[in-house]
Amino acid sequence: MIKKVLITFVISLALIIFLSPYINDYEENKKYDFTVNTNKGEISKKDFKGKVLAVYFGYSFCPDVCPTSLSTLAAALNTFDKSKQDNLSAVFISLDPQRDTLSNLEEYSKYFHKNFIGSTSSKENLDEITKNYNTYYKIIEQKNSAIKYTVSHTSYIYIFSKDGKLHKIIKHFSDINEVRKVLNEVL
Repeated sequence: MIKKVLITFVISLALIIFLSPYINDYEENKKYDFTVNTNKGEISKKDFKGKVLAVYFGYSFCPDVCPTSLSTLAAALNTFDKSKQDNLSAVFISLDPQRDTLSNLEEYSKYFHKNFIGSTSSKENLDEITKNYNTYYKIIEQKNSAIKYTVSHTSYIYIFSKDGKLHKIIKHFSDINEVRKVLNEVL
């Protein structure tokens, strides 16, 4: 009897140890899943399997942080030849669906690079996605201002490898060489 219990315990422990990395990978991939709207319809993270994916949260009325980050990503991407550039897509997820229309987001994103895709969603979905990405945003009222409000937000570029796994989170003040190094690791 003790022998059967011990064998069952050892087999169970071996299964846990063996399956643990697969379960962790599944949970990690599920954590970063998203579905958002673009000018051409819905997209999700799964649509980019086989490509490097960059995800950035912001809004098109952002006066400085978003344009700086998107310009840096585009400049780093432009240091690669066309075939490598074509292996990356970047999804800009607007945190301001009230002002950022899908057609404006497409134009805004393409201004930085042809491989950039503008998107947004409902506030509820954006709240869920940003929670999963451990990023932050908040609408800040601007009294006596023509813009009425601004959006305070973190500025990270999430880089996913071709198999959909999070490779690295690039912080806002990273320069072109740092971003290029990260992209080179996955392209």
